Amino acid sequence: MDNVIAELKVFKGQIDQLMRGIDIAGKSAQITELEAAANSSEFWNDPDAAKLTMQKLARLKGQVEEWQTLADRISDAIELAEIADGDMGAEMEAEAEALRKIVEAMSFQAMLSGDYDREDAIFAIHAGAGGVDAQDWAEMLERMYLRWMEQKGYKAEILDRSNGDEAGIKSVTVSVKGDYAFGYLQSEEGVHRLVRLSPFDSANRRHTSFAKVELWPDIATDIEIAVDDKDIRIDTYRASGAGGQHVQKNDTAVRITHLPTGLVVQCQNQRSQAQNRERAMQILKARLFEMERARQEAEMAELKGENVAAGWGNQIRSYVLHPYQMVKDHRTSIEIGNTSAVLDGCLNDFIEAWLRQKVSA
Repeated sequence: MDNVIAELKVFKGQIDQLMRGIDIAGKSAQITELEAAANSSEFWNDPDAAKLTMQKLARLKGQVEEWQTLADRISDAIELAEIADGDMGAEMEAEAEALRKIVEAMSFQAMLSGDYDREDAIFAIHAGAGGVDAQDWAEMLERMYLRWMEQKGYKAEILDRSNGDEAGIKSVTVSVKGDYAFGYLQSEEGVHRLVRLSPFDSANRRHTSFAKVELWPDIATDIEIAVDDKDIRIDTYRASGAGGQHVQKNDTAVRITHLPTGLVVQCQNQRSQAQNRERAMQILKARLFEMERARQEAEMAELKGENVAAGWGNQIRSYVLHPYQMVKDHRTSIEIGNTSAVLDGCLNDFIEAWLRQKVSA
């Protein structure tokens, strides 16, 4: 029985740590606040906002209750095992085995427990410093991520793609649909650095190139973001690439510039200008939402005294193809020597290591 008790206490420690990592206490406080708001006499004056609030409340309650129920079950099992006699040994071992499976499942769930982790995503890659090498690098990243998305069974749709002047791409925006698309791809947001012998240098010298990955949850239809017509400029132009004669002969592509923030969103994949405009507005709202969310998180971090590092120069991962071969994630220190496999979409080791670190931080 001592072994069972020791194992159950390990489970309790794991669950307690995970509950701290995903801030179950904070979510309980949010539930109290939302319930108080829902009891207000003016709550249903805005039915759309009230509906979103009730959805968030239900989601938080379900999450908190699931974790608290598991924590209570483990505590009860420990108490029972400590007073049980030898006749209950088999029963307690069965309970420990059942709890082991639940703890493993919940440990994975904890890695993807953010408010929008289950949502679809809008994923963008931009070539950075490094000229034509950087544009080629951006296209290599595009291929890598499309391979990964295919392996995950996600539906990827290119919304906008700007070709490079000589090779590669300047930028690409992709819609990614599938369970936990946003949650998994969070680990990829940031600057990616490539070191290699440049195929565009006649002297075959080593070059360093950069590309930036951006990400937003694709939830524009579920959030309240007001965009005033006077704050945007809409330009139309002829779409490039695949699309048939209709695309070639008409200005179906749409570019929306949000004047107060300078954000620019383009969409050319849809068949009509109206469809491209609607999709571009959805992407703009998602980006504005993410900007506001990041601003609030930065303010909270500043109040807590944390150092929030953000900027183009902070690469999250380096891909070295010369003088040796290695892909290293600078946040988790995970290193993989098989660079070909990584560039073919084998990213799960990097993603899962980042998610585990996020929960345990």
